[in-house]
Amino acid sequence: MIQKILVTICILLYAMGVPYLEINDTHVFNPDWTPHVRIHEVWQLTTNCCIGILCLWFIWAKDNLIPSAVLSMFVTGGFLFAFAIKGIYGGSMIYLDGSEKTILGINIGIVGFGLAFSLLLLSVFLEFRRQKFQAQNH
Repeated sequence: MIQKILVTICILLYAMGVPYLEINDTHVFNPDWTPHVRIHEVWQLTTNCCIGILCLWFIWAKDNLIPSAVLSMFVTGGFLFAFAIKGIYGGSMIYLDGSEKTILGINIGIVGFGLAFSLLLLSVFLEFRRQKFQAQNH
């Protein structure tokens, strides 16, 4: 059950938390962003929300945690990858006014998605171990 709760928390982070933080004038309604960039932002938010809904269905309706955790690792890991290679394409987490959302001096996205990715890995490990234990005892 702990795996279900951990993965659900990670899903809620990217499927609800990120849209909450980005549907405003810093992202979706940012007057300095081109319309083309905005459509990509809304597309990404919509896609991640839909993936999150699917993942919650896998966990709670189908009792199938592994696909949900792996899909969620794609979402959270995708951000971590984009952050890691930001120098290649000129990306940044710093706003146009020079500010950045941080926790203890570390970008909030790295903290949140780094923790989520780690919890997802842990959940997959625990789920595989639980399944192996069940198979051995049947």
